[in-house]
Order: sequence, then C-alpha cells, then structure tokens
Amino acid sequence: MFGRFSESVKKGRAGGEVLAMQQLVGATLLRFLDVVSEQIENLKKSLDMRQVEEFMNAIEQARKIFVMGAGRSGFVARAFAMRLMHLGYDVYVVGETVTPRIGEEDLLITISGSGETTSVVNISRKAKEEIGSMLAAITQNENSTLAKMSDVVVLLSGKNKYQRDETLSSIAPLGTMFELTALIFLDGLVAELMNLKRLTEKDLEQRHAVLE
Repeated sequence: MFGRFSESVKKGRAGGEVLAMQQLVGATLLRFLDVVSEQIENLKKSLDMRQVEEFMNAIEQARKIFVMGAGRSGFVARAFAMRLMHLGYDVYVVGETVTPRIGEEDLLITISGSGETTSVVNISRKAKEEIGSMLAAITQNENSTLAKMSDVVVLLSGKNKYQRDETLSSIAPLGTMFELTALIFLDGLVAELMNLKRLTEKDLEQRHAVLE
C-alpha cells in the first residue's frame, strides 16, 4: 500500500558518519485513523443523551449565544459558532472585536478538556456570577472547576492533555483526541439541530459568507 523511503542523516563534522534510515510510510497515519475511529465508537457508547438534550434546549432558549475555548479548543469553538450562525442563531465568539455584551438571557458555551483552563474558567465565572448568564461546558472532567459552575455539562470521554499514555501520546499528543472528539460531537449536534428545525443545506447556504 505504501512504499518505503530512504533518508540520509549526516552526523558529526565534515564528512562524518552517514546513517541510512528506512521506515514504512503511512503506518502511523493508519494507526492514528484507527484510534480516531475507536474514539468515535467510544463516544457513541458513552454519550449521555440527557446531557445532549439539555444542551440543545439551552441553545434553543438563549437570546444570544457566546462560544469560547483556548488554543485548539478555540478553533473548535469558532467552527461550531459558524455552523450555529448558518442555522440562524445569534452567535458570537468571545474575544472578537465585534462581540457584544453578554446578558442574563444569553448562553456561554465553553470548550475545555481539562475544565481548568485559566482564561476559560475566569471568563465563565464572570459571566455566571457578575452577569447571571447561563453556562454550558463541553469537557472531559466532570469534577473540574468549569463543570461544577456550569448549568449544563456535556461529558466527552477520551484522553486529555494531562493524562500520560505513552502509546496514545506518540500518535495523538496533548489534547488532540479531545479536540477531535469535540469537533465531531458538535458537528453531529449541528446535524441534529438541522433535523429538528427542518432545515436543508440550501437554507444554510443562504447565510454562508460570499465575501471570500
């Protein structure tokens, strides 16, 4: 399926030792895809549909929706915000210059595998305690600071960036598995919302950006 490649690695100073290396191209990639597939199967088995329903109700009842995450989880949050906008929700990404003030009738959705990300926890606490907004957390840690302060929590199973699994870490380092799982889960939620709202791809296209 995959060929082999050779790489010469020069060591030492001028004209030093040359080491020829060979490895099977694609073996690690295929293993990574297997692990992702296993993770999706685990998600299907472990997902609490009561949590999902509560999350969907919170989205539907919110006047405005705000999303946030740090690092790669922030990219997942932005992707979800885009799809919520396509579905017709009034949605904003925390930290953007055009993001308005959050209010009591609004929902803040946070994405954090550990549930302890400092910036996410601090902003969530401010929205909850000072504004009175509703909080929804997508996390792996039900005992985290973020989960304990949130009104709605969706738990996603899998390795987080603080767990030490040498085999898994060699192909999916740090928070990779959580970030991928969160992205897949939220895209699945978009499909569920589309179905419930009886929207089609053409409906979403009407809100898709044209200034590209």
